[in-house]
Amino acid sequence: MFDALLHALWMAFAMGWEILWPLILGFALSGVVQAVVSHREMSRLLPDDSPRSIAIALGLGAASSSCSYAAVALARSLFRKGADFTAAMAFEMASTNLVAELSIILIVLMGWQFMGAEVIGALFMVAILVFLFRMFLRPELVREARAQAEKGIAGRMEGHAEMDMSIEGGCIWRRITSPRGFTAISHYFVMDWASVWIDIAGGLLIAGALAAWVPNEFWQTFFLVDHPLLARVWGPLVGPLVAVISFVCSVGNIPLAAVLWNGGISFGGVIAFIFADLIVLPILDIYRKYYGWRMAAFLFVTFYVAMTGGALVVEGIFGVLGLTPSERTARVIETTITWNYTTWLNIAFLLLAGVLGRRFLRTGGPGMLRMMNAPAASHKHEH
Repeated sequence: MFDALLHALWMAFAMGWEILWPLILGFALSGVVQAVVSHREMSRLLPDDSPRSIAIALGLGAASSSCSYAAVALARSLFRKGADFTAAMAFEMASTNLVAELSIILIVLMGWQFMGAEVIGALFMVAILVFLFRMFLRPELVREARAQAEKGIAGRMEGHAEMDMSIEGGCIWRRITSPRGFTAISHYFVMDWASVWIDIAGGLLIAGALAAWVPNEFWQTFFLVDHPLLARVWGPLVGPLVAVISFVCSVGNIPLAAVLWNGGISFGGVIAFIFADLIVLPILDIYRKYYGWRMAAFLFVTFYVAMTGGALVVEGIFGVLGLTPSERTARVIETTITWNYTTWLNIAFLLLAGVLGRRFLRTGGPGMLRMMNAPAASHKHEH
C-alpha cells in the first residue's frame, strides 16, 4: 500500500515538473495581457448575441484569467452590468479554452495537434452554443436568471473577477514596461496562480493515481478501443461526463487528459473532456446559486451538447486531414528527473516567478490576495 501511494505521488510530481515552466510562462503572458486589457468597457461591448459581439466575447475571454471559477464569476458580473447572456457565456467558454497557458501546456504535454484541436473545437463549440441559445433560450428564463443574479449570492473568486488593474494610455509596450504595468503583471500573475493551484494540484494527484494504479486494459475496455468507429463517437459522449465527476477544472485537467489519452480515449474524447471544465459539479452548484435551478439545468444540457458537438467536429476534421496523432505518448510517465532542457527551463522560469513574486509582495499584493474570495460588493479596488 505504501509503495503504491509513493508511486502515485511520484507520478504526480513528475507530471508537475514537466509542466512547471509552461505554467509559469502561460501565467506570465496572461498577466501581461490582463494588464493592458480593461474590464471597464466589457459590458458595453457585449450588448447582444450578434456575430460581432460573440467575436468580441471570444477575444476578451482569451485575454482573461484561465481560472474557471473567476471566469464564471466575471461572466455573471458582465451579465448584471447589462451584457447579453449569450455573449457572457461565450466569454466564459473562451476564458477557459482559448487562453495562452492552456495552449502552451497542451503543446508541451500532449502535442500541437491537441492545441490546434482545442482552439478550433472551441470556436465550433461556441457556435453550437449560440445556435442552441437562439433556438431554446426563452426570454422568461433569462429574466428569471437575471433576477437571481441580482441577489449577488457568493460563489468563488468574486473579488478576483472584479479586480481591474489594467493600465490605460500610451502604447502597449510602454504600458507593459512602466512601473505600474510591471506591478499589475506581478499581481495578476500571483493571483492567477493562487486561484488555480488547488485545481492544478488536484489534477496532478488524480492523474498520478490513475496513471499508477489503473491498468490500461481498463481504459481500453471503457473507451471501446477494439471498436474504432464506435470509439470516435463514444469518446466525445463520455469525455465530459468523466470531467463532471472529476471535480478538476481550469488547466488542472490537462494532466488527467493526458492519462486518458494514453489509456485509449479517442482524440475527440480528449478534447470534450478538456472542454468540460465548465460543467464540473462545483461549478454546476455555482450556476444554481447565480442563476437558479432552471438555468443551471439549461446550461448543463446546452454546454454538454455544445462540448460534445465541438469535439465530434474536430474528430472528423483532424481525421479527414490525417492530423490525428497515431501514437499515444503523452508525457505523463517520467521515471527520472535529469539535467535536460525541462530542468533548465524550470530553473529559468522559477527565477522569473521569483522576480514577479517579489514585486507582488513589495507593492501591497498580500492585501489584495485576501480579497480574492470576498464578495464583489464588500470592497472597492482601484489600482
